[in-house]
Amino acid sequence: MLFLSLSILLSVALLLNFRLFPRYEVNTFQAIVFNYPVCFLTGLLLLPAGQSFSIDLGQTWTWLALGLGVGFILTFLLSGASTQRMGITVTSLANNLSLVIPVCFSLFVFGAGGKSFDLFNYLGLALALVAVGLSTFKKERPVVSTEDQPKPRRLGAGVLLPVGVFLFYGATNTLINYMNIRYIPSADKTVQVTLTMVVGAIAAGFVMLTVRLLQGRETIQFRSLIGAVTLGVPNFLSFYTLLLALSQFGGNGAFVYPIYNIGVILLAALLASLFFQEALSTANKFGLALAILAIGLISWQELARVFGQ
Repeated sequence: MLFLSLSILLSVALLLNFRLFPRYEVNTFQAIVFNYPVCFLTGLLLLPAGQSFSIDLGQTWTWLALGLGVGFILTFLLSGASTQRMGITVTSLANNLSLVIPVCFSLFVFGAGGKSFDLFNYLGLALALVAVGLSTFKKERPVVSTEDQPKPRRLGAGVLLPVGVFLFYGATNTLINYMNIRYIPSADKTVQVTLTMVVGAIAAGFVMLTVRLLQGRETIQFRSLIGAVTLGVPNFLSFYTLLLALSQFGGNGAFVYPIYNIGVILLAALLASLFFQEALSTANKFGLALAILAIGLISWQELARVFGQ
């Protein structure tokens, strides 16, 4: 559970970065683009002794990893568009509920992990989905229309944006799990695969940044470079430890992803309450309590093994 716990902690560190960026006037888009070179340098430092990084375009997994890196950027942009068009609540729910996709693939397609799910495990999965929905639900304040405020736009195809967020997040997490099962035979190969994903994200990010610079929509800010460092190091390490956690549990995404998702939600809610005075509704509190129960049901065999020793 060490790598899974570290991944949860590091992922919450990412959320804290995003929460603090506006306070320090950091351009979030630029920080995200520049964070990937920082990720790459972090990964190089973690390469096992005697290994060097190279890209072999003759390997199938190389193209999958590069495509996954591009998928990271596209998913982020889709999330931003959905947040602006449909709101934070709907987008957050779509993001977190997407865990059902890698879980179902892990259970019924990959058959990974060597763990047979029983009734309590399946009940835990169902409760995890309910817990994620309740714990991330925020009642948005209605916007009062005035002559000085633009009238709300018709939603139209915008309703498809949360669906896209759900599918893209689910697809990227499923592909991560697949690559971990199929193309990472040992832990010492994890950094190589992860660095290749980062290369794809770097390429896509810099293409988009260049276009925005040429259009005059961006000017490089020094604060963004600082933000890229504070974002890039935990970003790489959170993903790296998540891959190690998947390897540790035999690629069992049905076990890892629910605990990872609700673990992030629980810790983030605690820190938000302590340091940012973010209030929790009754639904949020019930969802967090339900999340703890879901973790216990999903992992009761592992917990029994640990406490039985």
